[in-house]
Amino acid sequence: MSNTDPAPAEVVCGAAPFAGVLRPRDVPLGGPRAIHVRRTLPQRDRSLIGAWCFADHYGPHDVSRGGGMDVPPHPHTGLQTVSWLFSGEVEHRDSAGVHAMVRPGELNLMTAGAGICHSEVSTPATTVLHGVQLWVALPEADRDTGRDFAHHVPSPRTTAGVTLRVFLGEVEGARSPVATFTPLLGAQLDLQPGASVALEVDSGFEHGVLLDQGDVEAAGGRLDVAELAFQPAGRHDLGIVNRGDGPARMILLGGPPFGEELLMWWNFVGRSHADIAAYRDAWEAGSDRFGTVSGYRGRVSRLPAPPMPNGTLRPRRNPR
Repeated sequence: MSNTDPAPAEVVCGAAPFAGVLRPRDVPLGGPRAIHVRRTLPQRDRSLIGAWCFADHYGPHDVSRGGGMDVPPHPHTGLQTVSWLFSGEVEHRDSAGVHAMVRPGELNLMTAGAGICHSEVSTPATTVLHGVQLWVALPEADRDTGRDFAHHVPSPRTTAGVTLRVFLGEVEGARSPVATFTPLLGAQLDLQPGASVALEVDSGFEHGVLLDQGDVEAAGGRLDVAELAFQPAGRHDLGIVNRGDGPARMILLGGPPFGEELLMWWNFVGRSHADIAAYRDAWEAGSDRFGTVSGYRGRVSRLPAPPMPNGTLRPRRNPR
C-alpha cells in the first residue's frame, strides 16, 4: 500500500525509550471517496518495533457500492511490504512480474530492495475490506537486494480458546518458513471471550500488539481498536487477556531493536536526504530502477511523487 499523503512528513526512525500504548491517527488513502486507515507506526513516541516501521489498520469498509481500494502503481525502496487481510480480496501486480491475490489468512510479502513498483486493487467480489498493511525496513547490508515476493498460508493452532497464526518468525513452537532479513515475529492471535495467554517470547525482541477487534489488555495496557501496545525487550513473556464478551483479534509484531539510522519519506526508506531525493527523481523520470506494472487498469497509470520538502531531511542518532 502506498503512503498517499500529499505532503508526507520526514520520519526519523529511531528506537525511542517508550513503553505503553500507541494511539493511531486517521489517514485518507485516495480522493473524495478515499478509504481511511488508522496508522500507529511510525509516530513521534515510537518509530519502530524491531524492523517493523509502518502499520496501517483499515476496515471493516463496505465497498459493495464502489469506492474500494484502488492504489495505482507506486514505488518502494529499502523495505518489504506485508499484506494481511481479515476479509475481502486484493489484486496485487508488481514490476517483478508477480500477479497475486491477497486473501484472508494468507501472507503476501513483497521485497522492494533497490526498487520496485506495484498496484493494489480490491476485487469486484469484495463487499467488505478489512485488514492491515505493514512495512519492514531492510538492514543496510540488504537494502539494495533484488525484487522478490513470497506467499504463505499459515496453519492455525488452537488451544484453550486461543488461536495462533504465525506468518513470520516463530512463537510458542509455531514457525513460518518464510525467510526474513532480520529476525521478526508476525502473527494473528484470536482469543475467545474470557481467554488469556502468556506467550513465551524472545527476550531480545521488542513486541507490539495491534488490536483489530475486542476488549483486550496486552503488555499491561488496555487497548481500543487500532491501538498498539508496546513492550520493550527484556521480557520472556507477553501477557494478553480478552476482557470482553465477544471474540478478540489482534496482530503480534516483534523483533530485536533495529540499530541503524533510517529516513522514511513517502514510500521510500533510505539513510540520507540524498537517498530520498535520488529515489524520487528516479521515479519521476520513469527509471528502470522501479520497472513497470503490467495489467493495471485504474484511473491513472502511476502515482506521482509529492514534492520534496524545502528543508534537508536529516537522520537522528538512535538513543542508547
